[in-house]
Amino acid sequence: MTQPVACTVAGSDSGGGAGIQADLLSFAACGVHGCSVVVALTAQNTVGVRAVQTASLDMIAQQIDAVAEDLGPAAWKTGMLATPEVVGVVAQRFEYHGVGQLVVDPVMVAKSGDRLLSEPATVALRKALLPLALVVTPNLPETRVLLGVDDAAHLDPAVAARQLCEQGPRVAVVKGGHADGAEVVDVVHDSATGTTLSLRNPRVPGSSTHGTGCTLSAAITAFLARGADPLDAVASARAYLQTALLRAPGLGHGHGPLGHVDPAWAAPVVPAAPRAVAG
Repeated sequence: MTQPVACTVAGSDSGGGAGIQADLLSFAACGVHGCSVVVALTAQNTVGVRAVQTASLDMIAQQIDAVAEDLGPAAWKTGMLATPEVVGVVAQRFEYHGVGQLVVDPVMVAKSGDRLLSEPATVALRKALLPLALVVTPNLPETRVLLGVDDAAHLDPAVAARQLCEQGPRVAVVKGGHADGAEVVDVVHDSATGTTLSLRNPRVPGSSTHGTGCTLSAAITAFLARGADPLDAVASARAYLQTALLRAPGLGHGHGPLGHVDPAWAAPVVPAAPRAVAG
């Protein structure tokens, strides 16, 4: 196949700002063909989550098998997984198919504050999925949960990134969007090389921040599928995220979606050619 393939295993966002929808937009923008495994439906918009309905475990497994056996994605990512049973079946199918390049975005809480991952599912994610991951991308609150740290004041992102790698992933990206300051500082640790680096970007003002975590993790997955080294994939994905934040269209009444694609270009409208009517 001439075009790299990536796959997202996550929930559907009816508002189009996060989840499967943001992942597929990010895949396309970053140059890969996107496949998807829908593990849950959500009724949500920029204001909040109204309802969540999880797919059957068999349907989740069937989707993973169908994609893996035919399209053979070069990289995979997970987003919202909702329950420990879902985490378990996803991890089992990944092991069966020998998934090597896996990005785990431990989605626990929506931008609106609605809880998306149960406590038992968090435990399952830590035990079953993190050991399979190449990259993990928690924000600061998710990092505290994964490491069992209650006091935010005592969380050193560089130390936390190294500790997260001890749970299985080669690379940990501790996102800094929840911290204060004019800059957003994301701390990245690569346990294979011992490298720790800080990616600094100006904070983009405004409320169009829905799906930032999904977008970053999807972009990392896309660059991995294209053959990038993990650290290069993270740096490239963070640059793409900054661009998407800057071109956010300002939709909705709450936390709006990002600008995943270039608003200056869209497929042109092609007028239908006049056709002679016979008879």
